[in-house]
Amino acid sequence: MYIPTQNGIKRAVHSVRYAETAPPDTLAKLVHCFWWLQTDTLLPSDFHYHVLPDACVDIVFDLSSRRMATIMTPYTTSTTLNLGKSFRYVGIRLLPGVWRDDIANVVGGHIDVSQIGTQPIAEVYDRLCGRPSFAQQKVLVQFTKNLTAENVIAPNKYIMMILDQLDTIHTVADMANVVNLSPRQLQRIFKQMIGFSPHDFLKVVRLQQSFNQHYLTVYTDQSHFIRSFRRITGYTPKNYAGTFDV
Repeated sequence: MYIPTQNGIKRAVHSVRYAETAPPDTLAKLVHCFWWLQTDTLLPSDFHYHVLPDACVDIVFDLSSRRMATIMTPYTTSTTLNLGKSFRYVGIRLLPGVWRDDIANVVGGHIDVSQIGTQPIAEVYDRLCGRPSFAQQKVLVQFTKNLTAENVIAPNKYIMMILDQLDTIHTVADMANVVNLSPRQLQRIFKQMIGFSPHDFLKVVRLQQSFNQHYLTVYTDQSHFIRSFRRITGYTPKNYAGTFDV
């Protein structure tokens, strides 16, 4: 099972909250979680949020000021976002490969949209504003169901097969065998589904797995783990654990 983690709030930062909740079973093949990131009070300085790569697409609603949504596309390395001194975000984290549009040209970035499919974002925004989180979750669930009905998002059989067998996958060739495709076919499909190569996908997934299990179950040795972790996050594992609320 793939459990992507976001833990980009520094230990020294107070008055910033991040929370996740699992989707209903009917959306479990589409959505990893619904999430909230917000300040409790006005911060003394700008907050910088460290985002880990996870191969997911996020649909983000900024409830502080904008009746728009932002599509956050997958990254292959960590990125840092300056969110300012006061903010309130609500989001949907889609599982890898679920977003149906070709994102190869916009991977590692974001797109502001006023409509997704035929769904006007302003209407969703208005239903989210001023509501408690449990009511917001109901709005997000219905919005996700609407996107599913329009085939904007859909379960991805190839990615599901790969994520279900992560424990037996060590190379790109292993991935190709799991989905019964040639490495060349897998390369082409990954560019369309995820936005980057199977090799980069495997590196991102291994990093994420290292937060939930011992690193030697996904890396060949400690030096390989430290080198890969630092290349992706900009931190050594020890420094990361000391800096962020892991």
